[in-house]
Amino acid sequence: MDELDILKKDWNKEKPEHKKLSTQDIYPMLHKKSSSIAKTLFYISIAELVFWILISIIPYFTSNSYKERLDAIYTNDYVFGALTVFSYTIILLFIYLLFKSHQAISVTDNAKKLMESILKTRKVIKYYVIYNLAMAFVSMVLGTYFAIIHSPELTDTISHFSDKQKLVAFAIITGCTAVFIFVIWLFYKLLYGFLLKRLNRNYKELKKLEV
Repeated sequence: MDELDILKKDWNKEKPEHKKLSTQDIYPMLHKKSSSIAKTLFYISIAELVFWILISIIPYFTSNSYKERLDAIYTNDYVFGALTVFSYTIILLFIYLLFKSHQAISVTDNAKKLMESILKTRKVIKYYVIYNLAMAFVSMVLGTYFAIIHSPELTDTISHFSDKQKLVAFAIITGCTAVFIFVIWLFYKLLYGFLLKRLNRNYKELKKLEV
């Protein structure tokens, strides 16, 4: 049980006429905890950006076979370049929004504004996760498409498939894509879920203090 929970427990035991002082004590703690969570979310998003950049760059420059496979799949550099630039631009935008959310939470001294900032932070994370899931799906689909049309062996193999075999192949690809998306969703659920749960709890406590 942390300091805030202990204070809340004592606060609930007090008489109504003594609760005003306790409320004034609880708010700074909620404010501090919310600011700390927002800062952590911001740092996590930066670490995630660095992680994905390293995952993309290191294999490309350290493995010739990987580079050749990637170049063979994405023969059109404009498609791959545009997709990469768009993806990282959106991620940087979300990082900026999280930074602004952290600033807003840190400087506010009003419970209502703090609640609004918490809601905005939750929305940013929500849309960030949805965007990453959508991009993962698009990347899988485009990767599979380019792999098929730019791989003579794969194209020749598929051309000899019966309708049933094509259906099975489509089902396997769909299943792999679904598993891949689920794993990414689970990753974000574990990564951001705990912090968002704490942020949501702070929001609920602030609503109680406003009553």
